[in-house]
Amino acid sequence: MEQRIYVWDWPLRLFHWLLVASLIAAYLTQEFDLMQWHQRVGLTIIGLLVFRIVWGFVGTRHARFSDFLRGPSGVLAYLRGEWRGHGHNPLGGWSVLMLLLLPLGMATSGLFANDDVAFEGLLAGWLDKSASDQATSLHHLGFNLLLGMVALHLAAIAYYRFRHRHDLVKPMLTGWKQVESLSASEPGKTQRAGVLALIFSLSLAGLAVAGVATLEPPPPPATPAAAADW
Repeated sequence: MEQRIYVWDWPLRLFHWLLVASLIAAYLTQEFDLMQWHQRVGLTIIGLLVFRIVWGFVGTRHARFSDFLRGPSGVLAYLRGEWRGHGHNPLGGWSVLMLLLLPLGMATSGLFANDDVAFEGLLAGWLDKSASDQATSLHHLGFNLLLGMVALHLAAIAYYRFRHRHDLVKPMLTGWKQVESLSASEPGKTQRAGVLALIFSLSLAGLAVAGVATLEPPPPPATPAAAADW
């Protein structure tokens, strides 16, 4: 008999869909040359990802990295069909990590990037032109890698839906998942997000965004003429 279990807490679900919306917005603002908005979306993505990283340590059971990041033996056990669990499986856990690190790398490199026309990232002034161009290349590379990971992610969702009759989308909307049986280590009651943990995670995310947004580049070096006048 199947049982209903609460797997994904609401902060995690809200993060997931806000990140999806933000990545779509980042693509559209770049395509339509709305670079100021592209920059704002990038800051939003940084805030979301900082929140998720912190939540991976202080959130509820299945939100924590310790619940789904396993070493090679854990991944091999899953591939042999020996894994039992209700959150991310060991292989999916590493793909989740990549889906966090790639947008973080893109957003970070975008802070130092330029478009060779009129737009520079918030922190591009900290680098010379050559280094900023390298950051721009990394930003574009990250986008291509992210497209590949998203394609694999969607393919995995389709595979589980049609091959194993497991709907991975609905639990990310409602938080609840139908399982065949509970493991001995699975809590019998619903785990709710802790208020203090949530405030802590949101505060660090807000501080990260505010710190980046207010960090000013160093002043340009004085010209020889200006130095002589001094």
